[in-house]
Amino acid sequence: MKVLYFHQHFSTPKGSAGIRSYEMARALVARGHQVTMVCGSYGLGKTGLTTEFAKGMRRGRVDGIDVVEFELRYSNRDGFVKRALTFLKFAWRSTWLALTEPHDVIFATSTPLTAGIPGIAARWLRGSRFVFEVRDLWPELPREMGVIRNPLVLWAMGVLEWLSYHSARRLVGLSPGIVAGIARRGIPAERITLVPNGCDLELFADAPQPWRPEGVATTDLMAVFAGTHGMANGLDAALNAAAELRRRGRGDIKLVLIGDGQLKPALMERAQREQLHNVVFCDPVNKTRLAGLMAATDVGLQLLANVPAFYYGTSPNKFFDYIASGVPPLINYPGWLAELVNEHHCGFAVPPDDPAAFADALERAAADRAELPRMGERARALARAQFDRAVLAAQWVRWLEGAAGADAAVPA
Repeated sequence: MKVLYFHQHFSTPKGSAGIRSYEMARALVARGHQVTMVCGSYGLGKTGLTTEFAKGMRRGRVDGIDVVEFELRYSNRDGFVKRALTFLKFAWRSTWLALTEPHDVIFATSTPLTAGIPGIAARWLRGSRFVFEVRDLWPELPREMGVIRNPLVLWAMGVLEWLSYHSARRLVGLSPGIVAGIARRGIPAERITLVPNGCDLELFADAPQPWRPEGVATTDLMAVFAGTHGMANGLDAALNAAAELRRRGRGDIKLVLIGDGQLKPALMERAQREQLHNVVFCDPVNKTRLAGLMAATDVGLQLLANVPAFYYGTSPNKFFDYIASGVPPLINYPGWLAELVNEHHCGFAVPPDDPAAFADALERAAADRAELPRMGERARALARAQFDRAVLAAQWVRWLEGAAGADAAVPA
């Protein structure tokens, strides 16, 4: 079958963004299907295309995937209005492709929520089979975070969410809470499946030379956050814990924040102002380089703002990278991931907005270094048992084949 795949933030492993769509597309190709990936130019991602843009677009083939990249540059540091305009431009240009490009199935993945627009248009104007993947619940998340307060904007987002769900033949949710949220919008359970983010076990099993950033000694306990520095990530919690550790005289525990985002300059300014020398900021790295860092990491920081919609409604890449690497995660909010960590005794779960508990967990880790590798082995066992990317990708491919129908499911 021919799959027209829309993901605005697509990246290959050469970038420093999530690679779920790359791996899923590769699984389709391995199954014998044709995939056209439609994306924008994401600041942290690398699409693999190197030719010049012509009329705002370039096309090429990357690892068996046909890639269409629009010259719509996006950065996590962009303001709200600029980001919204970029999302809408991508949706507009993608809709034209959805209405003209040959395909058997259209697959679109959020975020942003506007990713569903080409699928909606093709469903109703062309009769296309549309499958929608939901990575975050909108407008619940921005409403609870206070990012969007305008009632008309929230209403419009709710309408777009409803249309995306009800126009799709099948839907994919990345967490139990997302699946439940889709069902609450009136979608029958048989049209929804759970396919969480997965663990790239081979990538992290064959880690390159371990490394630590400058300023982190080999004797220090190194706790790493690898991801976006934005409002949703709530990284002030890490700085609050660092301040608590400094008050306790624990200069041997270092918090490494690696990545980029709109709030990174403010976080760096705060750390400098408060002389938090136990916090080390690093630029983003690609997956291979990240694997080397993980090989030297003691604790992986899975942090989010204290927003109840996050508790069961997210499936963050970094958590799965940590456990694939055999790194015990520290989670600072309740929910399904904290429950997994507690059930499998493979990390630390602390209450939100509690710097003392956060610092206590890191001190426990530093006090019992011998237990960390055992936790890490249990984390890796969880990764193999429940989140092997290859197993999840095969499940996902079968779900798409079912949406295409028997006539287009498996190539002859």
